[in-house]
Amino acid sequence: MSVFVDIHVLQTLPPSNPNRDDTGAPKTATFGGVQRMRMSSQAIKRATREDFVGKIADGNYGVRTKKIVELVARSIVDKRPDLDSQSVELAEMGLKAIGFKLAKPNKNKSDKELEEAGFLVFLSAKQIEHVADALISVAHEDDPAAAFKELKPRNLVNTDHSIDIALFGRMVAEPNALNVDAACQVSHAIGVGAVEREYDYYTAVDDEKKRNDEADEGAGMIGTIEFASATVYRYATINVDMLRENLGDDAVVDRAIELFVDSFVRSMPTGKITTFANRTLPDAVLVQVRNDQPINMAGAFEDPIVAGQRGFAEPAVKRFVEFESKLRNLTGLEPVGSLATWTTPRGEAFSALGAQVRLVDLGSATVDAVRGER
Repeated sequence: MSVFVDIHVLQTLPPSNPNRDDTGAPKTATFGGVQRMRMSSQAIKRATREDFVGKIADGNYGVRTKKIVELVARSIVDKRPDLDSQSVELAEMGLKAIGFKLAKPNKNKSDKELEEAGFLVFLSAKQIEHVADALISVAHEDDPAAAFKELKPRNLVNTDHSIDIALFGRMVAEPNALNVDAACQVSHAIGVGAVEREYDYYTAVDDEKKRNDEADEGAGMIGTIEFASATVYRYATINVDMLRENLGDDAVVDRAIELFVDSFVRSMPTGKITTFANRTLPDAVLVQVRNDQPINMAGAFEDPIVAGQRGFAEPAVKRFVEFESKLRNLTGLEPVGSLATWTTPRGEAFSALGAQVRLVDLGSATVDAVRGER
Protein backbone atom coordinates (compact mmCIF):
# COMPACT_ATOMS: atom_id res chain seq x y z
CA MET A 1 0.00 0.00 0.00
CA SER A 2 1.46 3.32 -1.10
CA VAL A 3 1.04 6.45 1.01
CA PHE A 4 0.73 9.90 -0.53
CA VAL A 5 0.64 13.39 0.97
CA ASP A 6 -1.45 15.85 -1.08
CA ILE A 7 -1.09 19.58 -0.37
CA HIS A 8 -3.74 22.01 -1.64
CA VAL A 9 -3.24 25.76 -1.27
CA LEU A 10 -5.43 28.74 -2.11
CA GLN A 11 -3.44 31.97 -1.97
CA THR A 12 -4.24 35.54 -2.96
CA LEU A 13 -1.57 37.64 -4.66
CA PRO A 14 -1.81 41.43 -4.85
CA PRO A 15 -0.50 43.26 -7.95
CA SER A 16 2.77 41.41 -8.63
CA ASN A 17 4.92 39.56 -11.15
CA PRO A 18 6.38 36.58 -9.25
CA ASN A 19 7.20 34.42 -12.28
CA ARG A 20 8.02 36.07 -15.60
CA ASP A 21 8.04 34.78 -19.16
CA ASP A 22 10.69 35.59 -21.77
CA THR A 23 9.19 39.05 -22.36
CA GLY A 24 9.11 39.96 -18.67
CA ALA A 25 5.33 39.57 -18.41
CA PRO A 26 3.62 37.42 -15.76
CA LYS A 27 3.32 33.82 -16.97
CA THR A 28 -0.14 32.69 -18.01
CA ALA A 29 -1.99 29.58 -19.11
CA THR A 30 -5.34 28.99 -20.79
CA PHE A 31 -7.62 26.85 -18.62
CA GLY A 32 -11.36 26.53 -18.90
CA GLY A 33 -11.29 28.68 -22.01
CA VAL A 34 -9.83 31.77 -20.33
CA GLN A 35 -6.36 33.03 -19.63
CA ARG A 36 -5.17 32.56 -16.03
CA MET A 37 -2.19 33.80 -14.05
CA ARG A 38 0.38 30.99 -13.78
CA MET A 39 3.52 30.17 -11.84
CA SER A 40 5.63 27.34 -13.21
CA SER A 41 6.32 24.23 -11.17
CA GLN A 42 10.05 24.80 -11.71
CA ALA A 43 9.89 28.25 -10.09
CA ILE A 44 7.78 26.92 -7.21
CA LYS A 45 10.18 24.01 -6.58
CA ARG A 46 13.17 26.33 -6.59
CA ALA A 47 11.48 28.65 -4.09
CA THR A 48 10.62 25.65 -1.89
CA ARG A 49 14.15 24.26 -2.06
CA GLU A 50 15.71 27.63 -1.29
CA ASP A 51 13.43 28.00 1.72
CA PHE A 52 14.29 24.71 3.39
CA VAL A 53 17.90 24.18 2.37
CA GLY A 54 19.17 26.40 5.17
CA LYS A 55 17.12 24.41 7.68
CA ILE A 56 18.69 21.03 6.82
CA ALA A 57 21.36 19.75 9.17
CA ASP A 58 23.97 16.98 9.02
CA GLY A 59 24.82 17.43 5.35
CA ASN A 60 21.35 16.46 4.13
CA TYR A 61 21.37 19.17 1.47
CA GLY A 62 22.32 19.15 -2.17
CA VAL A 63 24.35 21.33 -4.50
CA ARG A 64 23.39 21.78 -8.16
CA THR A 65 26.35 22.98 -10.22
CA LYS A 66 28.64 22.31 -13.16
CA LYS A 67 31.63 23.10 -10.95
CA ILE A 68 31.87 19.65 -9.40
CA VAL A 69 35.65 19.47 -9.86
CA GLU A 70 36.03 22.57 -7.72
CA LEU A 71 33.73 21.17 -5.00
CA VAL A 72 35.51 17.82 -4.76
CA ALA A 73 38.97 19.42 -4.89
CA ARG A 74 38.00 21.84 -2.13
CA SER A 75 36.73 18.98 0.02
CA ILE A 76 40.02 17.11 -0.47
CA VAL A 77 42.04 20.15 0.61
CA ASP A 78 39.79 20.76 3.62
CA LYS A 79 40.47 17.22 4.81
CA ARG A 80 44.09 16.95 3.70
CA PRO A 81 45.85 20.30 3.10
CA ASP A 82 49.00 18.42 2.10
CA LEU A 83 47.21 17.22 -1.04
CA ASP A 84 46.53 20.75 -2.30
CA SER A 85 48.79 20.40 -5.34
CA GLN A 86 47.11 17.10 -6.32
CA SER A 87 43.52 17.96 -5.44
CA VAL A 88 42.35 19.11 -8.86
CA GLU A 89 44.01 16.22 -10.70
CA LEU A 90 42.51 13.74 -8.22
CA ALA A 91 39.05 15.30 -8.48
CA GLU A 92 39.07 15.22 -12.29
CA MET A 93 40.30 11.63 -12.33
CA GLY A 94 37.69 10.48 -9.83
CA LEU A 95 34.72 12.22 -11.42
CA LYS A 96 35.62 10.89 -14.87
CA ALA A 97 35.92 7.39 -13.39
CA ILE A 98 32.40 7.75 -11.98
CA GLY A 99 31.22 8.61 -15.50
CA PHE A 100 30.83 12.38 -15.54
CA LYS A 101 31.90 14.08 -18.77
CA LEU A 102 34.21 17.00 -18.01
CA ALA A 103 35.57 19.71 -20.28
CA LYS A 104 36.97 23.23 -20.16
CA PRO A 105 34.23 25.89 -20.09
CA ASN A 106 33.35 27.29 -23.52
CA LYS A 107 34.58 30.75 -22.65
CA ASN A 108 37.66 32.80 -23.32
CA LYS A 109 39.29 32.11 -20.00
CA SER A 110 42.79 31.16 -18.97
CA ASP A 111 44.12 27.63 -19.17
CA LYS A 112 44.00 27.55 -15.38
CA GLU A 113 40.20 27.41 -15.48
CA LEU A 114 39.02 24.12 -13.97
CA GLU A 115 37.11 21.61 -16.04
CA GLU A 116 33.33 21.56 -15.62
CA ALA A 117 30.55 19.06 -16.18
CA GLY A 118 28.65 19.57 -19.41
CA PHE A 119 25.39 19.90 -17.47
CA LEU A 120 24.22 20.78 -13.98
CA VAL A 121 25.04 17.96 -11.56
CA PHE A 122 23.01 17.52 -8.38
CA LEU A 123 25.10 15.99 -5.57
CA SER A 124 24.53 15.86 -1.84
CA ALA A 125 27.12 17.21 0.59
CA LYS A 126 27.66 13.68 1.86
CA GLN A 127 28.25 12.35 -1.67
CA ILE A 128 30.89 15.01 -2.31
CA GLU A 129 32.56 13.96 0.94
CA HIS A 130 32.41 10.28 -0.02
CA VAL A 131 34.20 11.00 -3.32
CA ALA A 132 36.81 13.16 -1.57
CA ASP A 133 37.45 10.51 1.10
CA ALA A 134 37.86 7.79 -1.51
CA LEU A 135 40.29 9.90 -3.55
CA ILE A 136 42.31 10.71 -0.45
CA SER A 137 42.58 6.98 0.31
CA VAL A 138 44.18 6.27 -3.08
CA ALA A 139 46.21 9.47 -3.47
CA HIS A 140 49.55 7.82 -2.66
CA GLU A 141 48.95 4.58 -4.56
CA ASP A 142 51.27 3.77 -7.48
CA ASP A 143 48.21 3.81 -9.75
CA PRO A 144 45.52 5.98 -8.10
CA ALA A 145 43.11 5.60 -11.02
CA ALA A 146 43.16 1.80 -10.88
CA ALA A 147 42.84 1.81 -7.09
CA PHE A 148 39.92 4.21 -7.27
CA LYS A 149 38.05 2.05 -9.78
CA GLU A 150 38.32 -0.90 -7.40
CA LEU A 151 36.25 1.09 -4.88
CA LYS A 152 33.19 0.93 -7.17
CA PRO A 153 33.15 4.73 -7.35
CA ARG A 154 29.69 5.06 -8.87
CA ASN A 155 28.23 3.88 -5.57
CA LEU A 156 29.83 6.89 -3.86
CA VAL A 157 27.31 9.23 -5.49
CA ASN A 158 24.37 6.83 -5.48
CA THR A 159 23.91 6.58 -1.72
CA ASP A 160 23.20 9.09 1.08
CA HIS A 161 20.97 11.21 -1.13
CA SER A 162 20.17 14.63 0.26
CA ILE A 163 16.62 15.55 1.17
CA ASP A 164 16.25 17.84 -1.84
CA ILE A 165 17.59 15.20 -4.24
CA ALA A 166 15.20 12.62 -2.75
CA LEU A 167 12.25 14.99 -3.13
CA PHE A 168 12.99 16.64 -6.47
CA GLY A 169 14.96 13.86 -8.17
CA ARG A 170 18.17 13.92 -10.17
CA MET A 171 18.47 13.61 -13.92
CA VAL A 172 21.94 12.76 -15.19
CA ALA A 173 22.32 12.54 -18.96
CA GLU A 174 25.44 10.42 -18.60
CA PRO A 175 25.78 8.16 -16.68
CA ASN A 176 22.01 7.79 -16.49
CA ALA A 177 22.43 5.02 -13.91
CA LEU A 178 22.75 7.85 -11.39
CA ASN A 179 19.24 9.16 -12.04
CA VAL A 180 17.00 9.48 -8.97
CA ASP A 181 13.21 9.47 -9.35
CA ALA A 182 11.57 12.45 -7.67
CA ALA A 183 9.41 11.57 -4.67
CA CYS A 184 7.32 14.72 -5.03
CA GLN A 185 5.36 16.25 -7.88
CA VAL A 186 4.47 19.93 -8.08
CA SER A 187 1.84 21.40 -10.38
CA HIS A 188 1.86 24.76 -12.07
CA ALA A 189 -0.09 27.22 -9.94
CA ILE A 190 -3.05 28.74 -11.78
CA GLY A 191 -5.48 31.54 -11.07
CA VAL A 192 -9.01 30.58 -10.11
CA GLY A 193 -10.40 33.15 -12.54
CA ALA A 194 -9.47 35.10 -15.62
CA VAL A 195 -6.43 37.38 -15.39
CA GLU A 196 -6.11 40.93 -16.62
CA ARG A 197 -2.58 42.15 -17.22
CA GLU A 198 -1.79 45.71 -16.28
CA TYR A 199 1.18 48.00 -16.83
CA ASP A 200 3.10 50.15 -14.38
CA TYR A 201 4.63 53.16 -16.15
CA TYR A 202 7.55 54.49 -14.15
CA THR A 203 10.24 57.16 -14.37
CA ALA A 204 13.59 57.49 -12.63
CA VAL A 205 14.88 60.94 -11.67
CA ASP A 206 18.49 61.96 -12.29
CA ASP A 207 19.46 63.47 -8.93
CA GLU A 208 22.35 65.53 -10.32
CA LYS A 209 20.22 67.06 -13.08
CA LYS A 210 17.60 67.91 -10.51
CA ARG A 211 20.15 70.02 -8.62
CA ASN A 212 21.08 72.01 -11.74
CA ASP A 213 18.49 74.62 -12.72
CA GLU A 214 19.88 74.80 -16.26
CA ALA A 215 19.90 71.04 -16.89
CA ASP A 216 17.32 69.07 -18.81
CA GLU A 217 14.61 68.20 -16.28
CA GLY A 218 13.48 65.11 -18.16
CA ALA A 219 13.49 61.72 -16.46
CA GLY A 220 16.76 59.83 -16.30
CA MET A 221 14.91 56.80 -17.65
CA ILE A 222 11.37 55.58 -18.23
CA GLY A 223 9.90 52.12 -18.56
CA THR A 224 6.95 49.83 -17.96
CA ILE A 225 6.50 46.70 -15.85
CA GLU A 226 3.68 44.26 -16.45
CA PHE A 227 1.86 42.90 -13.44
CA ALA A 228 -1.32 41.09 -12.46
CA SER A 229 -3.23 39.96 -9.38
CA ALA A 230 -5.02 36.70 -8.69
CA THR A 231 -6.09 34.09 -6.20
CA VAL A 232 -4.17 30.97 -7.25
CA TYR A 233 -4.57 27.26 -6.61
CA ARG A 234 -1.32 25.45 -5.82
CA TYR A 235 -0.86 21.69 -5.50
CA ALA A 236 1.92 19.25 -4.68
CA THR A 237 2.07 15.59 -3.70
CA ILE A 238 4.68 13.42 -1.99
CA ASN A 239 5.05 9.69 -2.62
CA VAL A 240 6.10 8.66 0.89
CA ASP A 241 7.23 5.17 -0.15
CA MET A 242 9.49 6.51 -2.89
CA LEU A 243 10.84 9.12 -0.47
CA ARG A 244 11.73 6.34 1.97
CA GLU A 245 13.39 4.37 -0.83
CA ASN A 246 15.47 7.41 -1.79
CA LEU A 247 16.49 8.28 1.77
CA GLY A 248 16.54 4.91 3.53
CA ASP A 249 15.99 6.38 7.00
CA ASP A 250 12.56 6.94 8.57
CA ALA A 251 13.81 9.80 10.76
CA VAL A 252 15.13 11.66 7.70
CA VAL A 253 11.90 10.87 5.83
CA ASP A 254 9.91 12.51 8.63
CA ARG A 255 12.15 15.57 8.52
CA ALA A 256 11.84 15.77 4.73
CA ILE A 257 8.02 15.68 4.87
CA GLU A 258 7.89 18.33 7.57
CA LEU A 259 10.30 20.61 5.73
CA PHE A 260 8.58 20.22 2.38
CA VAL A 261 5.08 20.88 3.70
CA ASP A 262 6.15 23.97 5.65
CA SER A 263 8.33 25.37 2.86
CA PHE A 264 5.92 24.64 0.00
CA VAL A 265 3.06 26.30 1.84
CA ARG A 266 4.98 29.39 2.95
CA SER A 267 7.35 30.10 0.04
CA MET A 268 6.69 31.62 -3.37
CA PRO A 269 8.72 32.60 -6.45
CA THR A 270 10.24 36.03 -5.86
CA GLY A 271 10.21 37.70 -9.27
CA LYS A 272 10.04 41.52 -8.94
CA ILE A 273 9.67 41.09 -5.18
CA THR A 274 11.38 44.42 -4.36
CA THR A 275 8.96 46.23 -6.66
CA PHE A 276 5.73 44.62 -5.41
CA ALA A 277 6.50 43.13 -1.95
CA ASN A 278 3.84 40.48 -2.63
CA ARG A 279 4.58 38.39 0.47
CA THR A 280 1.23 36.91 1.43
CA LEU A 281 0.22 33.85 3.41
CA PRO A 282 -2.20 31.26 1.99
CA ASP A 283 -5.87 31.96 2.57
CA ALA A 284 -6.45 28.25 3.22
CA VAL A 285 -4.49 24.99 3.09
CA LEU A 286 -5.64 21.37 3.03
CA VAL A 287 -3.19 18.49 3.56
CA GLN A 288 -4.52 15.00 2.88
CA VAL A 289 -2.82 11.68 3.59
CA ARG A 290 -4.03 9.10 1.08
CA ASN A 291 -3.48 5.39 0.45
CA ASP A 292 -5.24 5.29 -2.92
CA GLN A 293 -3.76 7.88 -5.32
CA PRO A 294 -2.80 11.55 -5.49
CA ILE A 295 -5.63 13.85 -6.62
CA ASN A 296 -5.05 17.31 -8.09
CA MET A 297 -8.23 19.34 -7.57
CA ALA A 298 -7.62 22.05 -10.15
CA GLY A 299 -10.85 20.85 -11.76
CA ALA A 300 -12.71 22.83 -9.11
CA PHE A 301 -11.75 25.95 -11.04
CA GLU A 302 -12.13 24.75 -14.64
CA ASP A 303 -15.24 26.94 -14.66
CA PRO A 304 -13.53 30.27 -13.93
CA ILE A 305 -14.69 32.24 -10.93
CA VAL A 306 -15.96 35.70 -11.78
CA ALA A 307 -14.98 38.15 -9.08
CA GLY A 308 -17.69 40.36 -7.67
CA GLN A 309 -17.50 42.84 -4.85
CA ARG A 310 -16.26 40.02 -2.58
CA GLY A 311 -13.23 39.24 -4.77
CA PHE A 312 -11.86 35.81 -5.74
CA ALA A 313 -10.69 34.24 -2.48
CA GLU A 314 -13.99 33.70 -0.67
CA PRO A 315 -15.83 32.12 -3.63
CA ALA A 316 -12.70 30.05 -4.42
CA VAL A 317 -12.72 28.60 -0.90
CA LYS A 318 -16.43 27.82 -1.17
CA ARG A 319 -15.98 26.26 -4.63
CA PHE A 320 -13.09 24.07 -3.45
CA VAL A 321 -14.99 22.78 -0.39
CA GLU A 322 -17.99 21.88 -2.54
CA PHE A 323 -15.82 20.19 -5.19
CA GLU A 324 -13.83 18.14 -2.67
CA SER A 325 -16.97 17.01 -0.83
CA LYS A 326 -18.74 15.95 -4.02
CA LEU A 327 -15.62 14.18 -5.28
CA ARG A 328 -15.62 12.01 -2.16
CA ASN A 329 -19.30 11.16 -2.57
CA LEU A 330 -19.12 10.44 -6.30
CA THR A 331 -15.91 8.40 -6.33
CA GLY A 332 -15.81 6.76 -2.92
CA LEU A 333 -12.15 7.80 -2.69
CA GLU A 334 -11.42 9.23 0.73
CA PRO A 335 -8.21 10.35 2.42
CA VAL A 336 -7.15 8.50 5.54
CA GLY A 337 -6.28 11.77 7.21
CA SER A 338 -7.01 15.46 6.56
CA LEU A 339 -5.55 18.60 8.11
CA ALA A 340 -6.87 22.10 7.41
CA THR A 341 -5.55 25.53 8.20
CA TRP A 342 -6.65 29.03 7.26
CA THR A 343 -5.21 32.46 7.90
CA THR A 344 -8.26 34.66 7.22
CA PRO A 345 -11.97 34.34 8.05
CA ARG A 346 -12.74 33.74 4.38
CA GLY A 347 -10.86 30.43 4.59
CA GLU A 348 -12.81 29.12 7.57
CA ALA A 349 -15.01 26.92 5.36
CA PHE A 350 -12.01 24.56 5.14
CA SER A 351 -12.96 23.43 8.64
CA ALA A 352 -15.41 21.05 6.94
CA LEU A 353 -12.55 19.22 5.24
CA GLY A 354 -10.21 18.30 8.07
CA ALA A 355 -8.97 18.80 11.61
CA GLN A 356 -7.85 22.38 12.21
CA VAL A 357 -4.09 22.85 12.64
CA ARG A 358 -2.17 26.10 13.04
CA LEU A 359 -0.09 27.03 10.01
CA VAL A 360 3.17 26.78 11.99
CA ASP A 361 2.27 23.24 13.12
CA LEU A 362 1.16 21.91 9.74
CA GLY A 363 4.42 20.15 8.84
CA SER A 364 4.79 18.30 12.13
CA ALA A 365 1.09 17.40 12.17
CA THR A 366 1.47 15.93 8.68
CA VAL A 367 4.36 13.75 9.89
CA ASP A 368 2.18 12.46 12.74
CA ALA A 369 -0.62 11.63 10.27
CA VAL A 370 1.79 9.78 7.97
CA ARG A 371 3.26 7.78 10.85
CA GLY A 372 -0.21 6.45 11.58
CA GLU A 373 -0.28 4.84 8.12
CA ARG A 374 3.08 3.08 8.24
